[in-house]
Amino acid sequence: MRTFKIVVLLALVVMLLSACAAPTPTPAPKPTEAPKPTTAPAQPTAAPKPTDAPKPTEAPKPTVAPTKAAEPTKAPEPTKAAAPTSAPAAGGTLKIAILAPLSGPVPTFGVMTRDGALLAIEEWNAKGGVNGMKIQAVVEDSQCTPDPAVNAANKVIDQDKVKFIIGEVCSKASIPVSEIANAKKIIQISPTSTNTDVTVGKDGKAKDYIFRACFIDPFQGQVGAKFATENLKAKTAFIMLDQANDYVKGLAEEFEKAFVKSGGKVVGKENYTAKDTDFSAILAKVAAAKPDVIYLPDYYNIVNLAAKQAKEKGITAPFLGGDGWDSSDLDLKAADGGFFTNHYSPDSTAPEAVAFLKNFGAKYKDAKGNAAVPDALAALAYDATNLMLTAIKDAGSDDTTKVKPALEKISFQGVSGKITFDALHNPVKSATILQVKGGKVSFAAQVAP
Repeated sequence: MRTFKIVVLLALVVMLLSACAAPTPTPAPKPTEAPKPTTAPAQPTAAPKPTDAPKPTEAPKPTVAPTKAAEPTKAPEPTKAAAPTSAPAAGGTLKIAILAPLSGPVPTFGVMTRDGALLAIEEWNAKGGVNGMKIQAVVEDSQCTPDPAVNAANKVIDQDKVKFIIGEVCSKASIPVSEIANAKKIIQISPTSTNTDVTVGKDGKAKDYIFRACFIDPFQGQVGAKFATENLKAKTAFIMLDQANDYVKGLAEEFEKAFVKSGGKVVGKENYTAKDTDFSAILAKVAAAKPDVIYLPDYYNIVNLAAKQAKEKGITAPFLGGDGWDSSDLDLKAADGGFFTNHYSPDSTAPEAVAFLKNFGAKYKDAKGNAAVPDALAALAYDATNLMLTAIKDAGSDDTTKVKPALEKISFQGVSGKITFDALHNPVKSATILQVKGGKVSFAAQVAP
């Protein structure tokens, strides 16, 4: 029993000793201290130098680079080079409208105007056009009458998109056309409309976009009066006029003022209408007044009737008129002995006039197949077209706001003489006096402004 107690005691001591020594193994939780791997793992997470290797993602410098490389898109320098779209694009088309009376009361005016303008366009196209563009003519019959002329103008501007007009021929048609053209910044050059209202507005100022190639009524009327008093030595004059025609009225008024101012006397003044064909009542008054000269500044169709009836009544006083007489349909027998102011003579020896006469005759033939002889309407249409195209060339653009100043400062040697423009867009140039004699029209005198 005693031995058993000793054994038990010894076991208790051993257990006690082992209980005291056991704490030392607990440090063996070094495995739990093995959270050094948790530090170590940080190295892999520090090793996100591979994720740092998102230098590929930093390599979105390419995306910066592309946007920088998007300097090609900045290379709309080509689209900057699109500035030439306003300046006529090479190989483009420039439209020029020709408004002329191809039917109605004075069709020969229209034919000559059209042909003169087309010759100028053909010559420019043969040399490559203007500013790299070929020129396309848009021809419309405007009939020398307000309503058809307005319709023609609206058509070429709104439908054909024309920015340049040559025409109209008659003042009464050109004036309403000029109102439309000027409002829309369309440049219009009338070859032959002489009434002052064509280029001048109601405010007395020049219409910005309207020009003419011919001298104006005041000058033409003054030249006629000067020729009557100085060359024909006329002391008295009888005036016949159509008050409803702006052209006729303008010349008649200016002739009367200048004739009276130079010492002449107007012994009669009678009105008629454009539809009149019988002038016997007026001519009876002319015969009774016995004037030295009869001033009839109308178109050739009226002149043919009145001059013929005057001869039948034995009236011998010479008729004197304006450029409206100039037509291949003028009755040379009826108008024989008469004179008229004009812009050009085929007899001119100026180099430009000689070349024009030759080239016109080569292109156009008369009824007998001979070289056609251009009249003043053809010459002025040719000059007007050349003025327009030269100004477009000088401006380097078909922008009418740039062509307008180029026209205003132009100095151009034309078939009808040297042309510059005054402040009211009228040409400064000389006038020609032509005589109808022996079945032909010939040069009589030159009168400077």
